Amino acid sequence: MGPDAYRTAGIAEALTALGHTVEDIGNLAPAEVTVPAPRNPLVHKLAENVGWTQTLMAAAQDTAKRGMPIFMGGDHALAAGTVAGMAAHAASRNRPFFALWLDAHSDIHTPDTTDSGNLHGTPVGYVTGRAGFDAYPPLPVKVETQNICMIGLRSVDAAEHAVLDDGDVMLVDMRRIDEEGISAPLQTFLDRVAAANGMLHVSLDVDFLDPSIAPAVGTTVPGGATVREGHLVMEMLSDSGLVTSLDLVELNPFLDDRGTTANLMVDLTASLLGRRVFDRPTRSKS
Repeated sequence: MGPDAYRTAGIAEALTALGHTVEDIGNLAPAEVTVPAPRNPLVHKLAENVGWTQTLMAAAQDTAKRGMPIFMGGDHALAAGTVAGMAAHAASRNRPFFALWLDAHSDIHTPDTTDSGNLHGTPVGYVTGRAGFDAYPPLPVKVETQNICMIGLRSVDAAEHAVLDDGDVMLVDMRRIDEEGISAPLQTFLDRVAAANGMLHVSLDVDFLDPSIAPAVGTTVPGGATVREGHLVMEMLSDSGLVTSLDLVELNPFLDDRGTTANLMVDLTASLLGRRVFDRPTRSKS
């Protein structure tokens, strides 16, 4: 339902109006796979998630040859496949790969450490090569933790804290944003990507945004980014010219209010693809 909500909100039309050519390859389906029972009995739908990872990893490498892929979906578990596939694509071009994680959560669990059993909390763990992903496709390329920046953090489990405290992921929580603003840490990361001639994947979770403006997500955490902060991030990314792929995830249309969240996510995508404040349509309040 997530991808169809973006289509209904006019994502293709918004990007076409900016002069881009849009190819909609339709909804994909997970590969049929057989996997051993998970060691952690709490894990939900392991085979389905592994199948999606296999499908999306291949789709990312295929579509990236033709342009900038935008992966639309519900569950953030899809990023296991999209990020792994885009990292492989970057390696095939002999360029370093970077990921910007716009999310309330760090998603660096493994199937063994998750206490919710929801694998949308594990994609960063998978792409960075953490142990416990035996059932998943072998990683074509490991994503280096120092090449990941997480912005918007405000809900991180103890097990994730332990990993992040010992690592070198660039972490920007909401307190730091309150103290410094969102542009300074983002620019620091973008400067690193540019200096390395890197390819940048952006994974935008609806819960990066405050639930008062983006209610259509099942993992709401108060205190998220504002509309203005969201657009600033997207316009800075646009100005950088570094973004080569994008995830739009965790949209649950059943939780939306008259398409508010889907429309905002489409507007943010348009900002990333070149729309500026004077180009932005004024929406009717009726």
